[in-house]
Amino acid sequence: MHPALRDSPIPRYVQLADLFRQRVARGMWMPGHKLPSLDELVREFDVARVTVRQAVDLLAREGVLSPQQGRGTFVTGGGAEQRWLKVESTLRALIEVYRDTKPQLLNISESAAMPALTAKDGKPASKYFYMRRVHSYQQRPYCVISIYLDDQVFRRAPQRFRKQVVIPILTSLPGLKIARARQTLTISTADVEVAEHLKIPVNSPVAEVRRVFTTTDRTVIYLGEVTYRGDFIHLEMDLKP
Repeated sequence: MHPALRDSPIPRYVQLADLFRQRVARGMWMPGHKLPSLDELVREFDVARVTVRQAVDLLAREGVLSPQQGRGTFVTGGGAEQRWLKVESTLRALIEVYRDTKPQLLNISESAAMPALTAKDGKPASKYFYMRRVHSYQQRPYCVISIYLDDQVFRRAPQRFRKQVVIPILTSLPGLKIARARQTLTISTADVEVAEHLKIPVNSPVAEVRRVFTTTDRTVIYLGEVTYRGDFIHLEMDLKP
C-alpha cells in the first residue's frame, strides 16, 4: 500500500481522491492535464482498479476531473486559480472581499444563544441573536459560519442582517464603532455536518477562523466562527524584518 494511504475508517477511495485533489490544487496536475492511465495509478498507489475508478468518479462529481471514454481522464478545474478566497488580515480588506464577491447566503438556523467567550475576547452583551449559514460563490459552497450578534445591534437592521453579509452592515451602521477586531485561524478537518454543507468528503482539510469584534467598552458585539473549504482559500502575510 502507498505510504500516503493509511489504515483508517476513511474509505480508501476517499483517501485516494484527496491525494488527487491535492495534486490538482498544488498545480502538479494542471487544467487540461491528462492523468496517468488506470494501470499506472493502480501500480503507483498499490490499490485495486475499482478504488481508482471510485476516486475518479468522486472528483468527476465535484467537477475536478473529466473521464472521457477512449481518451482518458482530464483535469477540468480545481487548480491554484480556485483558491480565490484570501484570508484577510485587516478589517478593511475583509469588508472589501465581501463587497466584491457578493456570496449567496443560505440561513440554516436562527435562535437566541450565548457564545462561548473568554476574558481575552471581551465582555458579553446581555443577549445575542444567533445565525448559522452557508456562503456560496458561483453556486459552490465555500464556508459554513456561525454568527453571534449583539441583539441590540441586530434589531437595528434585522432584515439586512438576515439577507446580507453581516460584516459590511456592521461597519456601516451610524454611531456603531468597532474598537477592536481580531481573528484566529486553525487548520482542521471537516466533520459530517460541515462536509455535507460544503459538499466535501468527511475529514477533508478545512480552515477554521474565529472573528471577534468589540466596542470601546470591550463589549463583544460580533463573534463569527467560520469553517472554510481548504481548497478554496489561501493566506498571505507580510513578515516584519
